[in-house]
Amino acid sequence: MEYLSQNRSFGGDQFVCSHPSTTTGTEMTFSVYVPPHESGAALPVLWYLSGLTCTHENVTEKGEYRRACAEHGIVFVAPDTSPRGKDVPDADDEYDFGEGAGFYVDATEEPYAEHYRMRSYVEDELPALLADEFPVDMARQAITGHSMGGHGALTIGLRNPGRFASISAFSPIVAPSRVPWGEKALGRYLGPEMSAWRDYDAVALIEDGARHEHILVDQGTADNFLEEQLKTGLLSLACAKAGMKPEIRMQEGYDHSYYFISTFMAEHVVWHAERLGA
Repeated sequence: MEYLSQNRSFGGDQFVCSHPSTTTGTEMTFSVYVPPHESGAALPVLWYLSGLTCTHENVTEKGEYRRACAEHGIVFVAPDTSPRGKDVPDADDEYDFGEGAGFYVDATEEPYAEHYRMRSYVEDELPALLADEFPVDMARQAITGHSMGGHGALTIGLRNPGRFASISAFSPIVAPSRVPWGEKALGRYLGPEMSAWRDYDAVALIEDGARHEHILVDQGTADNFLEEQLKTGLLSLACAKAGMKPEIRMQEGYDHSYYFISTFMAEHVVWHAERLGA
């Protein structure tokens, strides 16, 4: 692993790192904020998964999470959204597919299956690396994300309820099987058989029996993707039918941008901290 940068912030350190991934077969970059802590301490971890077109940089530069993480002693980790490199198949003229749009799946279809393995990267490889390199308590993890990353946070959290104490999301794609973004990505990465998509669809996972006690969703009412791509109401309906009681907050006048995310980020950090015992 290589440390690309280190910057002091709120008494802790913001790192950007890279490493050769055996999962994706590419060099992967991620950021980690380590709050001030006593020597020998093991700190809880909050994962943040970014949305379409993003890298680790977007939340690192605009997320405004560090003060809250420093106050509550939480390590904040932001991976990239997809594999990258000259050998990685891409769709240059499509912002919602290919590089920057990995959808946190393990692709099964060619030519994507070799490199697009973001599920295994986020669930397995990067946590193992984090545990080896940083002062983390892997028994205390939570996950959040935005848009495509909100989809990732919900699906990874629902598939691994014993690992993640809490799940939150900003403007998540809650039912990718039923919206254009998801239909394109899941169809190309996983093939046309829609039964293979259900493991990557939060609403479908809940319909199939997945449960989690602690879910928080913030969605802006002025989000121009709400009706066509995000469909928050489908998550509310699925949870109600399943007897789940997530906290789903429709935030009046907010859009899909980091102005929205940064407004409520500290609240999410505190909410997770309470459930992580931080």
